[in-house]
Amino acid sequence: MLDANHSKILIRVENLVKYYPIRGGIFMKEVASVKAVDKVSLTIQQGETLGLVGESGCGKSTLGRTILRLEEPTSGKVFFQDQGIHELEPRAMRHLRKKMQIIFQDPFSSLNPRKSISQIIGEPLLVHGMKSRTQRDNSVAEILETVGLGREHMRRYPHQFSGGQRQRIGIARAIALKPEFIVCDEAVSALDVSIQAQVINLLKDLQEQFNLTYLFISHDLPVVEYISDRVAVMYLGKIVEFAESDELYQNPLHPYTNALLASSPIPDPNFKRKIQPLIGDVPSPINPPPGCRFHTRCPKRQDICSQEEPEFIEHEKGHFAACFFI
Repeated sequence: MLDANHSKILIRVENLVKYYPIRGGIFMKEVASVKAVDKVSLTIQQGETLGLVGESGCGKSTLGRTILRLEEPTSGKVFFQDQGIHELEPRAMRHLRKKMQIIFQDPFSSLNPRKSISQIIGEPLLVHGMKSRTQRDNSVAEILETVGLGREHMRRYPHQFSGGQRQRIGIARAIALKPEFIVCDEAVSALDVSIQAQVINLLKDLQEQFNLTYLFISHDLPVVEYISDRVAVMYLGKIVEFAESDELYQNPLHPYTNALLASSPIPDPNFKRKIQPLIGDVPSPINPPPGCRFHTRCPKRQDICSQEEPEFIEHEKGHFAACFFI
């Protein structure tokens, strides 16, 4: 179990597995499965930002959605404040939804184009008991001001906003019920760089103002370094490295983490990298490689890597990694 020197654990994930069945044949029997998340364990502390990085298709978004129970797990457990969320009855789960929200990647497709902004942000308030329209409108106006928009935007529709403004609306919807935990699923990847900075700073301000806890999913390593307290590196459904943000970026242990950092652009034409960036594609999650899943692309691979799976152990205080040759 991954822990930190904090007093309160908000989210605890234990051996979480999410497989998607592939069916075929006349009787549509399960012939294989996509191993999107495979035995992931971690903790998220109250008030922190946990960054989750990895290449596209490694299972980051599936992990975030399964933690929120937007996807039902194949096995494993998720606890919110020591309460197992996957055993909750629908009524109890509905109450817990107020405390756990998500900001989606695409700020356009995640907003209903047929509804005004006041309806989009006010809907969760209505669902959770705020029946007075006047009260809802006042709350929506207050929330919009919190994210840098105004009351005059309430009667407009999503297509009348820029990408950055739409993402602010998505953030406003996520914080409408005053949650404790928010999954930011590639929340800034669809935005221009200058707008990304504004949205990231907004997220940090909201975290301080409302004592929010984030799971920040991204493939943008500099963004994750800026916003995260701790970082988990994911490859093909598994966590391969986990550490404090500064420690991971200054002293990466796993070859995959080193390769990811080498792939990140640096604005200096005279800088020469010591590590070659990744080559090749991520193997299929339908049939992942035996042993260490990274061995097919790893510059350090030896025979044992294809035969045995390395143990995920603590190499330095708070710094975990799964590799035979650290």
